[in-house]
Amino acid sequence: MNKKILIVAGDPNSINSEIIYKVWKKVSKNIKKNLYLIANYSLYLKQFKKLKLNIDIIKVKNINDSINSLSLKIIDVPVNFKDPFKVSLKESSKYVIKSLNLAHSLVEDKNFKAVINCPINKNLIKFSGKIGVTEFFASKCKVKKSSEVMFIHNKRFSVVPLTTHLDIKDVSKNITSHLIISKLQTLNKDFKRLFKFIPKIGVLGLNPHNSEYKITSKEVSTIRPSVLKLKRKGFKIEGPLVSDTIFINKFKNYDVIVGMYHDQVLSPFKTIFKFDAINITLGLNYLRVSPDHGPATELIGKNKADHTSLFQCIKFVTSKT
Repeated sequence: MNKKILIVAGDPNSINSEIIYKVWKKVSKNIKKNLYLIANYSLYLKQFKKLKLNIDIIKVKNINDSINSLSLKIIDVPVNFKDPFKVSLKESSKYVIKSLNLAHSLVEDKNFKAVINCPINKNLIKFSGKIGVTEFFASKCKVKKSSEVMFIHNKRFSVVPLTTHLDIKDVSKNITSHLIISKLQTLNKDFKRLFKFIPKIGVLGLNPHNSEYKITSKEVSTIRPSVLKLKRKGFKIEGPLVSDTIFINKFKNYDVIVGMYHDQVLSPFKTIFKFDAINITLGLNYLRVSPDHGPATELIGKNKADHTSLFQCIKFVTSKT
């Protein structure tokens, strides 16, 4: 299998160049030989210089060339800028979307083993008509409506938000049997493919105390019937579980906890595992991974950015054959 790994530099106004540098200094020579970065060459030269980071970079014109280099190989994407950490919103958006489109083409054509995208401000993605990178790649892969899965993974435990980047007021009306079943079918299938065993899945309810199982509640009308349907198909699944106590200790009984909305599972997960986690999109035509944190603009130039999640992304990708 192709050993080349593609990293998308992502948001130019971010800690991304710092975490890329820190990871580059940590990975093995073999990984360095197979690592390619989609970025603007001049931008990264100036960012590294401004941060006083010493790293050799080269511009790659043809990825099919046999390049056995320990320099960081950059596939150049144009962007206009004056200050390397203050690229305009318009230019940043064009740059990010071009980078993601190029990454999709390269990895779908089997030129790379996987794509890792560094953190991106979601406002830069909105110009593409999508609300996040997960949805962007799902659209590019022509994934059937709503079947892609945001899978936040630590080697001990994982979580999935059923709805991703929705306002709370819109969550309830989007929780349907079709959504639950299509997402969990993707989760079950791709988890088994990646980890070689069938996961034990716990599904949370939507309301406090599962709305005491009122007949009109989402728990009774939608979530419980969907869970029972999947259980009859052979899934190792339970729910709806009560969300306010699951993360005290009971989560350890499951491989994956599925929540109804983003912060229902992401907030407790990040409290437990902090930066030692990665974001994987399940249901795509290829492996796509990203660090489980944002661009952290407030840390630019302070040498305080934590590179753990990006390093874990690379470790995870290289472990998959």
